[in-house]
Amino acid sequence: MSAQQAASEQTTFAFGPPAAEAGGVLTIDLGAIEANWRKLRTMAIPTECAAVVKADAYGCGLEPVTALLYHAGCTTFFVADLAEGKRVRRIAPEAVVYILGGLPPGTAPVFAEHVLRPVIGSSAELAEWDSFVSASNWRGGIALHVDTGMNRLGVTIEEATALAPRIQSENHGIMLLMSHFVASEIHEHPRNNEQMLAFRDVRSLYRGVPASISNSSGIFLGSSAHLDLVRPGVALYGVNPTPGKPNPMRPVVQLEARIILTREVAFGDTVGYDANWTARRPSRIAIIAVGYADGYFRMASGTDNKPGGAILVAGRRCPIVGRISMDLIAVDVTDLPGSAVRRGDYVSLIGEGLDVDALAEQFDTNGYEVLTSLGRRYARIYRGSSAG
Repeated sequence: MSAQQAASEQTTFAFGPPAAEAGGVLTIDLGAIEANWRKLRTMAIPTECAAVVKADAYGCGLEPVTALLYHAGCTTFFVADLAEGKRVRRIAPEAVVYILGGLPPGTAPVFAEHVLRPVIGSSAELAEWDSFVSASNWRGGIALHVDTGMNRLGVTIEEATALAPRIQSENHGIMLLMSHFVASEIHEHPRNNEQMLAFRDVRSLYRGVPASISNSSGIFLGSSAHLDLVRPGVALYGVNPTPGKPNPMRPVVQLEARIILTREVAFGDTVGYDANWTARRPSRIAIIAVGYADGYFRMASGTDNKPGGAILVAGRRCPIVGRISMDLIAVDVTDLPGSAVRRGDYVSLIGEGLDVDALAEQFDTNGYEVLTSLGRRYARIYRGSSAG
């Protein structure tokens, strides 16, 4: 479906500039996000299925995604920081909202004001939180993050063991015990089992406290990894949580961009900055109104020594030529009929078989970075909210 068809037939609401004024159109299928969440929830039954909506719901829009999943029955959300937490709270007044970035100094009253829960990852954070609770008599609760091998956030296993006796007190405040997989997308990686065993030992000291370790890929490790709550993120947005296998998730985003003009390039002429792509034949080039300022990485540029990434023009893969610039991409459309490539036509950057993971491969990155880099200059079209 073209951007124009999506706008006329399936639009529920839109953001950004009008499609006619924007270089590209980003279409987000809310129904697919809901379907993906329901699929993961079913896989995890009877475990609760939360939703990670940090980084503006992985670039898909925190407000529309949160509203969708909240009304679909999701009762627990995870975000990166307080600003995101406050946005979720406005939309999901009864939901549990965890702040993965922890407790910034001096912000405990803000957590209480908006009924948000910090994910505590250090003894310093815990001491500050306990001091606030003692002074204010706040009983909102926290998550305690235990580091089982990531070596980023989280108290050590030794610290978690030493803290365990606090759950004997009536108002200990620990509402969730959590950890995070290092390599869950690699199903057979030995670290998965090592982490589950380590977390199991810690969990045994916190009887009665719900526990969580599984992100999107962790859900696919099986029921032993599900525990009391799973925390899918990127899989909700259509990225493959099982790399190397068929993607079990429905695609969510479609990205189209407008052709500004076409031009003839003579044999031996160059295209773009640094003159590092040279026409080896008389060529026809289409100039597309999107660039790296819109999240289309320069890594996909085509040079004399490296083929460029692919863009779908009239349903056919055409190579990028020359450097991708801030606002423009040049595409070789020589092999297409002239009538198939016209000023104002849309080409597909994501969609029609070229999915987020395929684009990530062209960019030498992952689907997370592709989604969260999508620019704000696109016209954004949100399609229906039924899982269908």
